[in-house]
Amino acid sequence: MGKIISLANQKGGVGKTTTTINLAASLAVLEQKVLIIDADPQANATSGFGFDVKNVQSSIYECIVDEIDPEKVILKTEVPNLDIIPSHIDLVGAEIEMLNLPNREKVLRSTIVKLKDIYDFIFIDCSPSLGLITVNALTAADSVIIPVQCEYFALEGLGKLLNTIKIIQNRLNPALEIEGFLLTMFDSRLNLSNQVYEEVKHHFQDMVFETVIQRNVKLSEAPSYGKPVIHYDASSRGAINHMNLAREILQRNGMTRMAQESKIINS
Repeated sequence: MGKIISLANQKGGVGKTTTTINLAASLAVLEQKVLIIDADPQANATSGFGFDVKNVQSSIYECIVDEIDPEKVILKTEVPNLDIIPSHIDLVGAEIEMLNLPNREKVLRSTIVKLKDIYDFIFIDCSPSLGLITVNALTAADSVIIPVQCEYFALEGLGKLLNTIKIIQNRLNPALEIEGFLLTMFDSRLNLSNQVYEEVKHHFQDMVFETVIQRNVKLSEAPSYGKPVIHYDASSRGAINHMNLAREILQRNGMTRMAQESKIINS
């Protein structure tokens, strides 16, 4: 039985999609079978693997609104062991179309639950909002990763997100856990980055991942080539950071199939 992990933060530009793409690819390299569900109408996770969003025939929108079997929508990426359910701009209208549905907050969960038998990990890349689609993603998830950018306003809005998670735990998904807070765009040369790290660590303690995602040019370049950074430049700092994060998640979940990791990092 696989694990569904949502990546959520209503603040934009914190690294949700970058983390989704590269964490999923790193776990796939470590021989985990992984699926990404692109639940953001901007479809950056979809285009980040080289798919032309304009040519996507069916997406998560059709799964939610038209009840299409999600297995028929899955696309194979160029990364072995890694598949994706793409997104589309039509997803913007899905929230309105879902308003009158019974159990509207649980539509995504009922749509994807059977996929847990196929994959080790399912990552849901959420949009930068706390709308109905994000609520669906959190209701469907076993846990949530919260990326936190190492910038001045890092903690701004986190209280609202945590309150939303608490409401979902109380009313919709009692089993939902926080997988961890992930510090992104970290620059060790800046006092501000170190201050944000210390503040987040002070507030959330063991819930903060030991791995920190550092600022890295290769990490920024990779999506324009339609590749995760580990396939673009496996020796880059961005690739190594995400491999370490993948290891940490495997360790946290008692999964130890990591025989290939040193080979990949040194390749």
